[in-house]
Amino acid sequence: MGVNFKQAASVAGYVLKQRILRREKYPLVLMLEPLLRCNLSCAGCGKIQYPDHILDKRLSAEECWEAAEECGAPVVSIAGGEPLIHPEIDRIVEGLVKRKRFIYLCTNALLLESKLHLFKPSKYFSFSVHLDGLEERHDEMVCQKGVFEKAIKAMKAAKAAGFQVTTNTTIFRGEDPEGVRKLIDFAHKELNIDGMMISPGYAYEKAPQQELFLQREETYTLFQEILADHKSKGWKINASPFFLEFLEGKHPEYDCTPWGNPTRTVFGWQKPCYLLGEGYVKTFKELMETTDWAQYGHKSGNPKCQNCMVSCGFEATAVHDHFSRPGKSLAATIAG
Repeated sequence: MGVNFKQAASVAGYVLKQRILRREKYPLVLMLEPLLRCNLSCAGCGKIQYPDHILDKRLSAEECWEAAEECGAPVVSIAGGEPLIHPEIDRIVEGLVKRKRFIYLCTNALLLESKLHLFKPSKYFSFSVHLDGLEERHDEMVCQKGVFEKAIKAMKAAKAAGFQVTTNTTIFRGEDPEGVRKLIDFAHKELNIDGMMISPGYAYEKAPQQELFLQREETYTLFQEILADHKSKGWKINASPFFLEFLEGKHPEYDCTPWGNPTRTVFGWQKPCYLLGEGYVKTFKELMETTDWAQYGHKSGNPKCQNCMVSCGFEATAVHDHFSRPGKSLAATIAG
């Protein structure tokens, strides 16, 4: 497991409270996008294809804190774009830490080393560095040479300064399973990371290279090879055991929980989820009450959802399953 005990206990308590209150729809992670501007142009990204007047928009620190209060999710993933470009990113993080949210600041790390002094180490805060492979593969995917080397240097500096550092790896079609396994080993042995997030990519309509994205059966096959013997290797993967099993094809019955990771972006609250932009509303309450959730997920027949197996849609499903079947959860814990 790649989640510290404090976070695991806090999330468990939060979920149990929702179940006691008989709430069927509740968020686990707030996907916060305070900007869409980035300093890279990655081949699989659907977030940076907007015109400049949109890329120049920013959420204020106050708007970010308000979103966290309004949503109530225990975990906040600050994405974008590149969050470290935001002029108030240190204030945003500081305010969320005060609110005792567990924060993952998702970054390509190009600016990380130069901005470390803006932040303070905390059990509530982690830098989540995007790594799509070892040097050659990563630089190929981000469409710029030298990025991997800079990211590794920055991660080592962050660890030396006392910060929690995790990695975030998106898996695309054509990945060499052994190459991914070598990346995971490298991140643990050479970088001593505090956790790793791993997920198949989603076929954003705006992404320039659509051929990169996996079909569902391809995902099953690839992750069976990547995750072979992962428990015995002691990898610290930031995911529930059931989500990893889902990626291997062991839970084909799982459907998406699109409200599990609601998104607040520069346009408002994104309908219905982090991956699909089908309109925006002003409040989280409006998002929950006006979205026709039955129109989304694999079982809905929506063609945009058929091959999606991304963590922001299915981790919440796996967590719900974990708390719904105590015996199954205990068996998974013992096996892990």
